[in-house]
Amino acid sequence: MKTLLMVDSSLGQARGHLAKRMLEAAAAKTGLTLVESLQDAELVAVAGQAAPADAGLNGKLVYVGDVEQAVREPDAFLARARAEAETYQAPQAAAPVKADGQKRIVAITACPTGVAHTFMAAEAIESEAKKRGWWVKVETRGSVGAGNAITPEEVAAADLVIVAADIEVDLDKFAGKPMYRTSTGLALKKTAQELDKALAEAEVFQPQQRGSAAPAGKKKEGNGPYRHLLTGVSYMLPMVVAGGLCIALSFVFGIKAFEVKGTLAAALMQIGGGSAFALMVPVLAGFIAFSIADRPGLTPGLIGGMLAVSTGAGFLGGIIAGFLAGYVAKAISSKLRLPQSMEALKPILIIPLVASLITGLIMIYVVGTPVAKIMEGLTHWLQSLGTANAVLLGAILGGMMCTDMGGPVNKAAYAFGVALLSSSVYAPMAAIMAAGMVPPLAMGLATLLARRKFPKSEQEGGKAALVLGLCFITEGAIPFAARDPMRVLPCCIAGGALTGALSMAFGAKLMAPHGGLFVLLIPGAISPVLLYLVAIAAGTLLAGVAYALLKRAEVPAASVA
Repeated sequence: MKTLLMVDSSLGQARGHLAKRMLEAAAAKTGLTLVESLQDAELVAVAGQAAPADAGLNGKLVYVGDVEQAVREPDAFLARARAEAETYQAPQAAAPVKADGQKRIVAITACPTGVAHTFMAAEAIESEAKKRGWWVKVETRGSVGAGNAITPEEVAAADLVIVAADIEVDLDKFAGKPMYRTSTGLALKKTAQELDKALAEAEVFQPQQRGSAAPAGKKKEGNGPYRHLLTGVSYMLPMVVAGGLCIALSFVFGIKAFEVKGTLAAALMQIGGGSAFALMVPVLAGFIAFSIADRPGLTPGLIGGMLAVSTGAGFLGGIIAGFLAGYVAKAISSKLRLPQSMEALKPILIIPLVASLITGLIMIYVVGTPVAKIMEGLTHWLQSLGTANAVLLGAILGGMMCTDMGGPVNKAAYAFGVALLSSSVYAPMAAIMAAGMVPPLAMGLATLLARRKFPKSEQEGGKAALVLGLCFITEGAIPFAARDPMRVLPCCIAGGALTGALSMAFGAKLMAPHGGLFVLLIPGAISPVLLYLVAIAAGTLLAGVAYALLKRAEVPAASVA
């Protein structure tokens, strides 16, 4: 009988590989003919908890058995497979979820930094779902891991899964459930529309098997270079924050104190500059590749990132290495066909080895030298900027930070500043963080200056925006921008541009890419402190006063206490 062996994708690689090898050896003894294609199979034996919900299995004899038995007693496992296999019928494709009646939905939210959009999108989804009378639970994949985790029982009872994520997240536990994928930005700004689309467009989710290509014609929504880059940046950020603050602490003992070996300053510099910053580019490249090709892409990505550092190609080389390693690993995974007995070696041996060789050789002989020269030129240009050019750059970066408040333009400016930290260029990051604080601070200020023009809910929102602004959470201004974009955005962009320009003019430097004014608690993290605060205050005043003047009262003045 022509037999196809399958292993549940939720099993670990080592366990799944062992089970498959034991079954292959036993199949040869029992006279079963192993095949590689599902179309050729008469019997499908699955080691694990469940067969994949694949329409290609329809009409086949399918047996699902315990993986432990497959390892310990493979002969008995195959004998039971022949005797107990039943004709399989895959679960029907997700019909559009009915729009009437109470629904049970679960959701995942995740943004690159895991701070603002992650939790604001979760709150928006919960609020809109409760308005509709739905049961809802949202799991946040934030900077400290999964919060409000969804249990297997809640997954089983759910009618719909909504994934609002700007980075790659593990969704294997939702296998077989109707799923709708979107971004945190859309989930936050157009929540009602996205929930309506989720009801109509949800599709049954099936996790991709490790080392296998995604089915043709089923392009994963939201996939693309930008998403892969943000995934890399999200994993790199903790390295940048920890490394930058350790370097700042070493400066407390004197700018040159770290040069004296054996001192605490030298140890802090070794931790921050010699270790954390040395890992920034490899981690960026590794997780860009991981986002593209899953686990097989991680090794060649990390190696390519290390080569970018050693060749002097810096963060630009790391980005190139990450995409190169990811797409090479993905191509090998989808195009290379091996005998069934060797297929399990692809993700753990063949893909990492071949992809690492290709990526490494290209980085050494093709990419490294020219990109290193570009990085050297860029670094020199940024460090030698005249006052006029520095002010212009600061204004551009500041305006970008306030354009879409956590969207693609904001993230592009932020990623630029973070990447420059690896080249010891600290001024652009200072301008970027200062400008990013302006929108929420300005909205909070406007609600105080023109209190009678704002309804009670916006007055309360202004207080929250002030706190979020101090924490460098630009998204705190989104509720105001969503209600009145034609006035809010120009005011914020003008204020952010002024703050960015002043920060560059004052020569401000920032060692860490996040934390807002709370970074002031770390000696040496920001310099010069007073002028930096002046830059933030100037932009906040400009944007806040301008919006207070332009804002139209939404309620009669007499009705506001």
